[in-house]
Order: sequence, then structure tokens, then C-alpha cells
Amino acid sequence: MANIKEVSQLAGVSVATVSRVLNRSGYVHRDTEQKVLKAIETLNYKPNLVARSLSNKKTRTIGLMVPDIMNPFFPELARAVEDVMQLYGYTTILCNSDEKAEKEKQYVQVLEQKYIEGLILVSSALSPEEVNRFEVPVVAIDRTIASEKVPTVTVNNREGAQQAVRFLLDRGYRKIAHLRGPSQLLNAEERCRGYLDIVEKLDWFHPGLIVSGDYEMKQGAKATEELIQKHPDVDAIFAANDLMAIGAIRTVQKLGLPIPEKMAVVGYDGIGIGGMILPELTTMAQPIYDMGALAARMLIRMIEKHSLDSMHHEVQVQLIERGTTRR
Repeated sequence: MANIKEVSQLAGVSVATVSRVLNRSGYVHRDTEQKVLKAIETLNYKPNLVARSLSNKKTRTIGLMVPDIMNPFFPELARAVEDVMQLYGYTTILCNSDEKAEKEKQYVQVLEQKYIEGLILVSSALSPEEVNRFEVPVVAIDRTIASEKVPTVTVNNREGAQQAVRFLLDRGYRKIAHLRGPSQLLNAEERCRGYLDIVEKLDWFHPGLIVSGDYEMKQGAKATEELIQKHPDVDAIFAANDLMAIGAIRTVQKLGLPIPEKMAVVGYDGIGIGGMILPELTTMAQPIYDMGALAARMLIRMIEKHSLDSMHHEVQVQLIERGTTRR
């Protein structure tokens, strides 16, 4: 296996010059750079990344913290981050936190020891003060962190929820319940608030029409069963994510209520599995891949000391009408 000295000899330059080319540091004339790159290719030279990271603390590695890898939303997001990072020569370390602050802190300690160059957070168990102490650039996706130095990629959750509920009313459904997400998550609170914006003043509204499904399929199914037992006249459910919506569909089918004639279900997220079940799920789709790719590009710009066009990007959700609502 070739070493850096052999590369320098073939290129006719010093070892220090080869090092500057590899690390993109210091000035190297374009012709000299081309000689070094050609020598690297000829010798099939593979830099010792461990040694380089120990000397300059640059590993071209970033961390990606997600709350629940079992939720298909997050693998789709992770794929986008990894694709973009790989394109720019970075490696991604995936961490699953289960929304636990202690677990996130442990991951952060390990990642810092590995000299990561940046971190993408899709989880908000850490406090803004803890995030501010990070020594590497951070980008947040889906969940806003109250920190001026953390750029974000989000959607307007409240507006998306309003659109979903209006859509159900326009389709002739008259008593709409809401499966909400965890109370500690801002995006769950925003989607619940959007639901309330539309229904709170309607004569049929009752606080008992809001039940918690914790963003989980099994809990969504259980909450739906309890909801229908207490409010049998409910004819539509707006779920704050697609997993809960799929759980609701399973319960509704088990109870023998035809979908969408007697019961409608609308989810939120736009995960791929929503289009594979029967009936296919109507949902407020987030551009999941685009969000991950945008966050990755923002982080790369921060790592490479370039300014950002904007600290906060809000992308649009899109209603995808399928078989769980009548046309």
C-alpha cells in the first residue's frame, strides 16, 4: 500500500505539499495540485484517516441524531443526509436517542471524542444551553431549538394541520377527532393547535375528541378504540403523524366501519408506507428527502466556514389525497 512519501516523490513535491492538498489547507498552485492528485490516483493512495484526525481533528464525519429509527420518517430523512454528505466526501454516524436526554448526552460525548465536524439534530431532548455548548456546527430538522446559533429546517405544522381539518370538513365529515403526538414536542403541539384553530368554535367540539397516540402505531390504534367507544358519532380522524394514522385505520377496520364512507383518516408526514396499505392513506406530506438534503448542505457550508443564505428554512407540506377520504 502506497504512503504519503511515495506520493510526494512521484509528484515531485514535498510531503508537506501533499498534506496541504489532502487537507485543503494553505495555498497550492493549481498545476502542483493536479500533479499530486494524479500521483494519488496512480498509486491508489488511501490516506490514513485515523492518523489525520489525530493530527488535525478533521475526520470529515458528522453525526445525525434521530429520536426513533423505527419510525419510517427518520430513515427516509437519514438517507437524504447520507446521500448529500457522501457526495461531498463526508461520513455520517447515525444515533438513535429514543427522545431521552441522557442518551443524547452520551451520544454527544462519544461523537465529540471521534472528532465529528458537525451534527444534525432531529431530536429535541437536549436543552438549548446544552446545544449551545457544542464545539461543532449544528443544524436542526423538524424541531426548532431555541438557540440563535442553530439553523433549522422545518415545516409550518400549524398551517398544515389547519389544511387537513378544512379538507375533511369540505369532504362532508362533521365530527373530527385528533390523535395528537407527545405533549413535550413542539411539532405535536403545533399540529394540535392547528386542529383547534378550525374546530374549537364548532358546536360539536369537545376536548375529549383529542387523544394522545404518542406518535406510535400501537398507541394510535389503542387510542382510536377508546375514542370511538366514548364518541361513536366521530366520522373522521386527523392524526398528527402517519404511524398513528395507520394504527387508527387498523382499529377502524377491526370495528367494521367502512373507510372512507363511515370514517375518514388523514395522517401527517408522507412516509412511503402510507401509499402501500389498503386503503392508501390520505396525508399531509412533508418533503422528507428535500428537508434532509437541505440540512446536510447547510451543515457543510457551516463546516467549511461559508455563510448561510438563511438561518431558518420553512418548507411546504402538500396534501396527498388517497383512499382514506372520500372524493
